[in-house]
Amino acid sequence: MSEQPTSGGHTAAGKEERTAASSRRQGVVLVLCAPSGTGKSTLVQRLVRDFPSFSFSISCTTREPRGQERDGVDYYFLTKEQFLERRERGEFAEWAEVHGNYYGTPLAPVREIVDRGGDVLFDIDVQGAMQLRESFPDGRYVFLFPPSRDELQKRLRGRGTDSEEAMARRLANAVREMEAAPQFDHWIVNRDLDRAYDELRAVYLAGCSRPGQQPGLLREVLDTFAGEDA
Repeated sequence: MSEQPTSGGHTAAGKEERTAASSRRQGVVLVLCAPSGTGKSTLVQRLVRDFPSFSFSISCTTREPRGQERDGVDYYFLTKEQFLERRERGEFAEWAEVHGNYYGTPLAPVREIVDRGGDVLFDIDVQGAMQLRESFPDGRYVFLFPPSRDELQKRLRGRGTDSEEAMARRLANAVREMEAAPQFDHWIVNRDLDRAYDELRAVYLAGCSRPGQQPGLLREVLDTFAGEDA
C-alpha cells in the first residue's frame, strides 16, 4: 500500500525520517596533530580503547600495496589518474602528495559516519588538518606539544629507529609544525602521559556536549513538560 502524501507533497514516513535524522546525535570529528615522537599514537590508542564509538576512515592512495595490505581494508588503492579525477570532483576531505604518491581521505564516508552519530578520529599532519577544517569546521582540532626540545630528542633517541641525521630532520620538522599551532582550538603538552590523556579526553567529551551535536535534546526534554500544570 502506498504512503499518502501530507501537505507539501512529502510522505508521512519521509517526514518522520527527516525528523529522526535532525534529532539524532551528531558525531564528533576529533583531529589530533603532533610532531613525531610526542606520544600521539599512545594517546590515540587509549582514547579508542575507552571510547569504542570512534571510527577510522579508510584512505585512498596511489602507492602499491605492501605485504598483506588489502584494497578496501587497509587502503583504497587507486591509479594516479583515478585519484586526480576524484580530487577534481572534490571527493576528498583532505589530500597530500608524499614521496611521489598521493594520499587522501574520502569525504562522503566521514560525513556518513558523523550523520549517523559515530565519532571520527584523525591522527594527521598539520596540512591535512587545515584541509579538514574546511570540510568539518565544527570539529575539535587539537595540537599536542612535547615539553621541550631536549625531551623530544630524548624520546626520539629512545626509540632507536632513527639515525642522527633523520633525528635532526624530525626536530626541524617539529619546529615548523609547532609554528602552525595557533590554527588549532586546543593545546596539550605531553609532559605527563596521564595528564595529557585526561585533557584530550576532556576535549572530546566537551565536544559531545555541544548543542550542535545533540540537536533534538532540547525538544525531547521540553516535550516531557507538555500538558503539565506550571
